[in-house]
Amino acid sequence: MKGKYHVMVQNNRIRYEFDIKRNITIIRGDSATGKTTLYSMIALAARLGDSSGIEVRCEKKCRTLDDLDWKLILPALHDHIIFLDEDNLFIKTTEFSRMVRESDNYFVIITREDLANLPYSVEEIYGIHAAGKYHGTKRIYNEFYHIYSFMDFPETVKPDEVIVEDSNSGYDFFHSVCDEHHIACKSAGGKSKIKDALQISNQGNVLVIADGASIGSEMNELFQYMKLHPDTKCYLPESFEWIILKSGLIDGNEVQEILSHPQDFIDSQDYFSWERFFTTLLIQYTQDTYLHYSKHRLNEVYLHDRSKMMILKVMEKIVLGD
Repeated sequence: MKGKYHVMVQNNRIRYEFDIKRNITIIRGDSATGKTTLYSMIALAARLGDSSGIEVRCEKKCRTLDDLDWKLILPALHDHIIFLDEDNLFIKTTEFSRMVRESDNYFVIITREDLANLPYSVEEIYGIHAAGKYHGTKRIYNEFYHIYSFMDFPETVKPDEVIVEDSNSGYDFFHSVCDEHHIACKSAGGKSKIKDALQISNQGNVLVIADGASIGSEMNELFQYMKLHPDTKCYLPESFEWIILKSGLIDGNEVQEILSHPQDFIDSQDYFSWERFFTTLLIQYTQDTYLHYSKHRLNEVYLHDRSKMMILKVMEKIVLGD
């Protein structure tokens, strides 16, 4: 499944409206914020139809799954938006992760816990708040909001140390740039090890660079750490490959068209996370050219002055060097 879908769920006292555009969306928040109510309304509408008193509008079918028969039903569902609650204990299992990987459905998971088995985006972690009431009625209107919208930098960031999520081409690039300007740079060795790398850091202003497309399960811990260490900032683009594609190094309008609304080009059954799509796209567009890209070893052309400048320009408000 691909594309963005608007979902409206309502009865005579409450209404939810939101958009879903990736294979995995997470809804978080404390008790009494409307998460369970949303799940229950969709489950009731799917089971009772019009007699439920609940209206669900969406281009795709919306439904829930139960613990008892999810393994039998999920493989038979196609092009659905499937809602799951944290009481569905199977969402934490490796088997569920595998089935999501193979599925052409979108999944909306309501949970306060981090799901390490699933590569979900920092951009698709939402809370719910009441936006107001309709005039002349008592119906409450609820909408989603980005929990981690604080990632936009209000001012220029000049780090004393850079921690890069992995040890592949992205690290090769940032290590080279930082070395040129005498900035400490190290690899965390994976998204689950970023907090460990931060705890042993002895620098002042620290910048974490990681793939926003798949770091969702680590965001709660990182958020708590940053509240205690305000000199630590996170730059979370979709991926390093996304930065290169965004830089304009690749000629033509087609790439920029894809980047402007990637949800219309990324099939959830083919790409478990958007990071993989952008890697594949960059490899395809640079194949047999001087910009040929490998995820595991950086082509030195990306360190030439012009290429480097164009890549760094994408990273607005981040200054690596003087």
